[in-house]
Amino acid sequence: MRITTILVAATLALTGLAAPALAADGNPLEKTNGFYVDPGSNPAVWVRDHPGDSLAGPIKASIATKPGARWFGAWSGDVRTAVDGFTYAADVADKLPVLVAYNIPGRDCGGDSSGGAGSPQAYRDWISAFADGIGGKPAVVIIEPDALAQLDCLPGDARQTRLDLLNYAATQFKQKAPNTWAYLDGGNATWIPAATMASRLKSAGVGSIHGFVLNVSNFSTTADSTTYGKAVDAALGYAAPFVVDTSRNGNGHGTDAEWCNPPKRKLGAPAQLGGGPEMQLWIKVPGDSDGSCGYGAGIPAGTFSPALAGHLIKGD
Repeated sequence: MRITTILVAATLALTGLAAPALAADGNPLEKTNGFYVDPGSNPAVWVRDHPGDSLAGPIKASIATKPGARWFGAWSGDVRTAVDGFTYAADVADKLPVLVAYNIPGRDCGGDSSGGAGSPQAYRDWISAFADGIGGKPAVVIIEPDALAQLDCLPGDARQTRLDLLNYAATQFKQKAPNTWAYLDGGNATWIPAATMASRLKSAGVGSIHGFVLNVSNFSTTADSTTYGKAVDAALGYAAPFVVDTSRNGNGHGTDAEWCNPPKRKLGAPAQLGGGPEMQLWIKVPGDSDGSCGYGAGIPAGTFSPALAGHLIKGD
């Protein structure tokens, strides 16, 4: 992309809000030429393994060849090695990789994507190694989807522990990954009131990193997400940059707010700058199941399903 950073400055000029003293990070957009297409994504691997399947062509054209995020958790093995390998491959290609850190203790409040590090210290060690794996390479990092929106499901003391861990994560990326733009997850437009989310983001250290992210693994339109993001910014008191997950929001929520492999959802705009948020990114991998529910009955969370991918391509 190799463009100058004008989006944040323009937003500030329009709103008249003052920004906090953000980390003096490098601009990863200036150091890369477009977003990275993950050759090891679940859709890409499925297409390579099933070349004769009738869905292989559509999935390759519509999903597997589009830039998207790679998620990292306990399944990643040595996370420093895994992150280093992924960001190195993107760096060699002169492309910007998007990574998701998804290992907070008590993840998903025991739901379909439950898990996470076994203790606070285990998480600190893990997220520190994650940041080490990026180092000076350019990257975008999404920090712990749902961790703040689900704060209420935790008992009192555990809430502060989670905030402390998110603060620690933000600090690690600030200190160890100077060419990374890190974004704390801020839920979605239909979940937590904007003022409440702004308070949680402040408590989790959003002021020390680049910004926040909305709509991860959800279906709210980019327009609705942008309206919500601006409301969060107003409550924060400054125009923090935010990005929106557009991987499955092409049809919006529809007539209900069902979140788990619902019907009639569709692929959204592919990775790009602007359009309301600072960036629109495919963060949820299209075709990866939300859990054993909806159109994904019998398919565990995070498992790729060509049938689910096909529904997203067709919007049915």
